[in-house]
Formats: sequence, C-alpha cells, structure tokens
Amino acid sequence: MDALLDNRRVVHTPEGVALQLTPAGALPRALAWGVDLVIRVLLLVVLGIALQMLGKFGVGLLLIAMFCLTWGYTIVCEALYGATPGKRLLGLKVVAADGAPLGWNGAVVRNLLRTVDMLPFGYMIGVTSSLFDRHGRRLGDLVAGSQVIHAPATHSRQRLPEVPGQPLPQPLKTHEQALLLAFAERAQGLPLARRNELANLASPLTGRSGDAATQQLYALANGLLGRQ
Repeated sequence: MDALLDNRRVVHTPEGVALQLTPAGALPRALAWGVDLVIRVLLLVVLGIALQMLGKFGVGLLLIAMFCLTWGYTIVCEALYGATPGKRLLGLKVVAADGAPLGWNGAVVRNLLRTVDMLPFGYMIGVTSSLFDRHGRRLGDLVAGSQVIHAPATHSRQRLPEVPGQPLPQPLKTHEQALLLAFAERAQGLPLARRNELANLASPLTGRSGDAATQQLYALANGLLGRQ
C-alpha cells in the first residue's frame, strides 16, 4: 500500500516502516538522459579514434562497443549503483516500486522497454505514460516495477555535546529513547528559544526547564549511549 503526501510516495514495508519516496518528473529525467547521451558519445569518439588504426577489425570492435554502451551502460549502472552518472549528477536514483534496490531483472526490463517508450518518436509513449501515471512512471517502469526518485540527501550524524552521561531517572520506552537521542543530536542546530521550548516538554523527566533542561537531556542521552 502507498499514498501520496506533498508529492511524496509513502510506501509501507512488510516490517511496518514508512518510506517516503519523491518521484522524479520528466524534466530532470530528460536532463539526466541528455548527460548520459553526451558521455556515451564522447566515449565512442575516443574509442573510434583509438581503434581506427586497426582497420576493419577496429570497426568491428567499435560496433561491439557501441552495442555495449547503448544497452549495457544503463543496465549495469542502474543494477549495481541504482543510477547512471547522469542520474547521479541530477540527484536521481532508480529503485523498485517498494523502495528496495532495483536489481538486475528490473534494470534489464526497464531498459529493454525503452525502445517501446521511444515510439513513435521523441519518447512519446514514455512521456504520455508518465503524464497519466500518478507516480510519473513510463511504460518500462510500470512493467519492471521500478520508480525514478530524487535520491534522499544523506546527513552525517552530529556528535552529542560532551556532557557527562547520567542514568535515566525512570525507564523509557524504545520510541521515547529514540526521541531523546534525536533531540540531543539535532538540538545544537536549533535556535535557542526553540531548543528550550522542546526541552521544557521533557520537564517531567528532567525536573528542569530552559537551558538547564537541555543540558540535562544531553547528559541523559550520553548516559543512554554508555558515555560517562
């Protein structure tokens, strides 16, 4: 089951985890395709110059290289890395419909059906399919069960302030411990007033308010992580 929320596709995994996927529109996908086209053409030009001295044998090798770049380039890149260099440059990624890695089967199917999406010219079938699909998928994606999304940004975990750790004054549930750690990691990036406002919500745990409550939450978070 999935739902749309603020242009995001929310996919619920069998484990009950909600994944938020942001489908990519036609424009960034077209730009990524253009970048990949330029890369392949440049590679063919370089190979053509290098192989021309081999005569007919070089021409044969060039034709083989052209076939591999036309089909193998996107299949291998998407199966192994989830994105071609063009998609990576535009911040796009190809995943399975449930948010899992695409894999070889999906990569092969979606790229072989590219020949159908290109018909009758200018990717007309693919563009039409993406306009009528609520997730912007072309025909190849629908058959392969794949989805082109904006790759989520990776955020490095921030270090907690070096406050001596303290044990929890009372037991906390797992999700409450997760909230405590999340606050401790992100609080330094919040304005002081907002930080203290959130810390005051935990006053039943800390018995304090304002900046003192924030410092106490840092101490409890470090204690939860076993830091003394």
